[in-house]
Amino acid sequence: MKVLIIEDNARVSALLKRGLESQGYQIYISEDAEDALVMVDKIVFELVITDIMLPKMNGIELSKLIKKKNPELPIIMLTALGTIDEKIEGFDAGADDYMVKPFEIRELYARIKAILLRKSNSSQKSELSDHIEYQDLKVDKNTNRVFRDEKEINLTPKEFKLLVFLMSNAERILTRDEIAENVWGNHFDTGTNYIDVYIAYLRKKIDKDFDAKLIHTKPGVGFIFTDQI
Repeated sequence: MKVLIIEDNARVSALLKRGLESQGYQIYISEDAEDALVMVDKIVFELVITDIMLPKMNGIELSKLIKKKNPELPIIMLTALGTIDEKIEGFDAGADDYMVKPFEIRELYARIKAILLRKSNSSQKSELSDHIEYQDLKVDKNTNRVFRDEKEINLTPKEFKLLVFLMSNAERILTRDEIAENVWGNHFDTGTNYIDVYIAYLRKKIDKDFDAKLIHTKPGVGFIFTDQI
C-alpha cells in the first residue's frame, strides 16, 4: 500500500519512513504542500500522513484540497498543536485521525491499520446506495452534496461523514461510542465533547431553518435521526 508522508523535518520523515516500511508500506516523502498535491494527482495513495506546519501552505488547507479531489483518501494529521479547537479545525479540514507529537510509533501503526480496515469495509458495503434520502433531505455520496427541500447545504467533511452515518441508521438510537467508532475511529477519545459539538453544528445546518427536526438527543443514551419525535 502506498502512503504519502508530508513532513518538512527530514529527521522525522526518515524515522516515519523507516518505521512504516518495516510494516510493509511503500512510502513516498514530500517536504511541502504544493509538491504533495502534485504527487496526489499522479500517484494513487491509500493514505496520507501530514504535519500541519508546512512550507508554502499549512496542512489544514492542504487537507481541504486533497479531500476536495479525493474525499475517500484517508488523512492522518501529525502535529504539536493539541487543543480541542485545533483538533476540530483538523477534523473540519477532512482529517480522519489526529495525533499529537510526540507519539508512540506503535500507536501510529495501529491507527493506520484501523483506518485502512474501515476504508476497506466501507467500500465493500454494496447495500448502501450512493444516494441517501430521508423525507426532504437528500445526500449524494459521490459528490458530497446535501440538499434539504431542494436547498443545498454546505457541510465540512466530518459533518458530512457524521450525517451519512446518522441517515444510514435512521430510526435507531446511536450511542456516543458507536458514533465515535464509525465517524472518528477506534482511537477517538470519548471523554471529549467533539460529538456533541458536531451534532450541534449539524442541527444548525440541517434543522434550524425547517419545521421538521430530524436530529434528536436521547439524554443519557445518545442520538437518533428521525422525524417521528
